[in-house]
Amino acid sequence: MEEPRRLKPYTRPQGERRGLLIVYTGDGKGKSTAAFGLALRAHGRGLRVRIFQFLKHASARFGEHRAFALLGIPIEGLGDGFTWKSHDLAASARLAQEGWGRAKEAILSGEYDLVVLDEATYPLRYGWVPLEAFLETLRARPAHVHVVVTGRGAPEALLALADTVTEMRKLKHAFDAGVPAQRGIEH
Repeated sequence: MEEPRRLKPYTRPQGERRGLLIVYTGDGKGKSTAAFGLALRAHGRGLRVRIFQFLKHASARFGEHRAFALLGIPIEGLGDGFTWKSHDLAASARLAQEGWGRAKEAILSGEYDLVVLDEATYPLRYGWVPLEAFLETLRARPAHVHVVVTGRGAPEALLALADTVTEMRKLKHAFDAGVPAQRGIEH
């Protein structure tokens, strides 16, 4: 019989409490879900939360939008749907740039304790939001502001700046077997 693995005793870190930069990236499902779970936890602890979604359009009413509206957590769609299906990439780029302006303002204002930048890696990868300007805003944020960035293909410079990075890895997905997205699960 195998001996159980012993856990190391917990030692409370002695470092300063400060706003963290958290990145959820990778090809697996769950990046936005993890960010939304964190937003719920923060809201439940009385933190002021704001969520920006860089791909969803302003009138999106997916399950998360409905739940956050009931809880009074502001969530704003900044895009025009799924960018890779866009018929007007110039308009998609303009929306991303305008949205980044609003998100940047929220981050720097200090009004929020947690700002979620859902799907923000896409406008970074497409060059619609300059990476260095994005990183500079994250560096310049007030000390108490936590920021979560989600999306596939997070740039290395963002990963290097982050305090916590989680890579979601797909092992298997129902969609690959021909199962369509399920209401309340994928949207």
